[in-house]
Amino acid sequence: MAAKSFTVEEGWEYVKNNGITKLIRILEGLPEPSFSPAEYMMLYTTIYNMCFQKRTHVYSNDNSKEAYEKYKKAFDEYIPMVYLEVSGNAIDIVITLINKEREGQQIDQGLLKNVLDFFIEIGSVYKKCYEMDFEAHMLQDTGDYYSRKSSKWIMEDSCPDYMLKASVEECLKRERDRVSHYMHPSTEKKLVEKVQHELLVVKSKQLLEKECSGFCALLRERKAEDLSRMYRLYKETPQGLEIIASIFNKHITGEGTALVKEAEYAATNQAASKVVVQEQVLFRKITELHDKYVADVNDLFLNHHLFHKALKEAFEIFCNKAVAGSSSAELLAKFCDNILHKGGSEKLSDEVIEETLEKVVKLLAYIHDKDLFAEFYRKKLAHRLLFDRSANEDHEKTILSMLKQQCGGQFTSKMEGMVTDITLAREYQTKFAEYFHSNSNATPGIDFSVTVLTSGFWPTYKSFNLSLPTEMAKCVQVFKEFYDSETKHRRLTWIYSLGTCSINGKFETKTIELIVSTYQAAALLLFNSSDRLSYSEIETHLNLTDDDLVRLLHSLSCAKYKILIKEPNTKTISPTDNFEFNYKFTDRMRRIKIPVAPLDERKKVIEVVDKDRRSTIDAAIVRIMKSRKVLGFQQLVMECVEQLSNMFKPDIKLIKKRIEDLITRDYLERDEENPSMFRYLA
Repeated sequence: MAAKSFTVEEGWEYVKNNGITKLIRILEGLPEPSFSPAEYMMLYTTIYNMCFQKRTHVYSNDNSKEAYEKYKKAFDEYIPMVYLEVSGNAIDIVITLINKEREGQQIDQGLLKNVLDFFIEIGSVYKKCYEMDFEAHMLQDTGDYYSRKSSKWIMEDSCPDYMLKASVEECLKRERDRVSHYMHPSTEKKLVEKVQHELLVVKSKQLLEKECSGFCALLRERKAEDLSRMYRLYKETPQGLEIIASIFNKHITGEGTALVKEAEYAATNQAASKVVVQEQVLFRKITELHDKYVADVNDLFLNHHLFHKALKEAFEIFCNKAVAGSSSAELLAKFCDNILHKGGSEKLSDEVIEETLEKVVKLLAYIHDKDLFAEFYRKKLAHRLLFDRSANEDHEKTILSMLKQQCGGQFTSKMEGMVTDITLAREYQTKFAEYFHSNSNATPGIDFSVTVLTSGFWPTYKSFNLSLPTEMAKCVQVFKEFYDSETKHRRLTWIYSLGTCSINGKFETKTIELIVSTYQAAALLLFNSSDRLSYSEIETHLNLTDDDLVRLLHSLSCAKYKILIKEPNTKTISPTDNFEFNYKFTDRMRRIKIPVAPLDERKKVIEVVDKDRRSTIDAAIVRIMKSRKVLGFQQLVMECVEQLSNMFKPDIKLIKKRIEDLITRDYLERDEENPSMFRYLA
């Protein structure tokens, strides 16, 4: 046949009958002798002649292509019969060997690689046999394998031991090595995810919430290495960090809420003096809690945004809880005052004070009612500045700088003005002293000083036209003459309620220096000219309100130091009472301070803040509407809340009231066809 030319069809018939059919019988183990050298040569020659036309001595690409296609067709017809026959057993055997290797047995990795390479090569032509047949079954079996293992480990081991004994990290490493040795690289991601899913995701609730060794227990016991490992492992799983961050949030919330409840219990059940201390303890503990968990977020959880968010939301929950009727904004302002006040309960170095102030400002970020904090803080600051109770002026400026950086210049502008006022007031006092000494006619007869303030910066104080004793009235006149010589465009309003006086009380046993308020001094000086005065007579002389008069007479006749004798001798002040100077009063000290019962200014502060909020909401609404011209109610409310949330959380009902008020004042109007739409009126 090799001596003559023939068609491809004729040649292929010979190859099929004498080559392919014989080969199939041999492969299937049927009785068939092996190919002889002569048969090999004949098949080779036939193929050659099919592709090379002897008459033209030209190699035919068309014939060659046709021959290859027929050869491929023969394989296509036979190999899937063969693949289906052996693949099932092969896959089972391969998976069994893989599991043996997982259990620590030695296997022939080279053999597995050859088998799986066959799947890969066949799969490149026949519907991805590697992925659909081997890989799918292997991944399913892997899931079952690690499901059994994790169920056993989770019952036996603590959370850290599970991660170590289960060697989640080591398991993942070995599976990656397994892929590199005998599987296709595309399998690695799927295999790792399957292992992670079974060991970490499926068992996440049981593992992370183990009572004595779960995530919260590790936080309590400060197990940094275990927590870092947990973070690394769950970072690679879908929503893994969300799960941990959620538990982190609940844990911090629980600890912070417990501190608030502890302070609430103390405030309810302890003496007033201890309540003040407890307030300091509360915020000291909250700052320590914050330091601890910020360090965890940065060091253990690699500054991940989910943990920052969890921490922020947790602190916002318990940092806005009230204690014994006092808002967190008020308590934080008191905490600052205790640190900055002369003789505060905490004796701290300058360095520690600055560190504490920095921590306080960080806590303020979690307080919703920052405007309320600002007003309480301003009240406390005013008291420290006016009564020389500030421990260190540099510390006052430091915290204002921190607050300005965090909350903006508008937040601290009034407070900075107060500090500046005190500096200017000292300069005025120096000038007044020079005026006093250079002008012989300006001699009031007693030493006195005046602090001049700018009314716009300071809290609002009651100003009464107190009928001053002659000695005090002369002082006021002298200073007014001096001030008028310095400026022609400012008017003085005297706030006598903030003044203090030092007067000598001449008692039978000895003279005692009395440190009193201006109101108290004015009342006591009345007894220089009268031995006995009634309540109504004192009221007429001083021109005070009943509330103020009752408070000052109570401090002088019913409190610790009874400078006046009251008739009848009761614990309350009545308009029918009469008063005499107590010549027999004595005390072991030669200098005593007689306090007046403080007013509860909480209500007043809240009223001031509420009034300011109404104006702030009005301004925000007008600003938004001026920009947008036409806007729906829901959108207007949403934008208003967004603009104001950095200072306080406005009440939706209040926003609605302010919109109605602005409509009556012709800033806005409702759309005639759609009442929920508003238009800006220029």
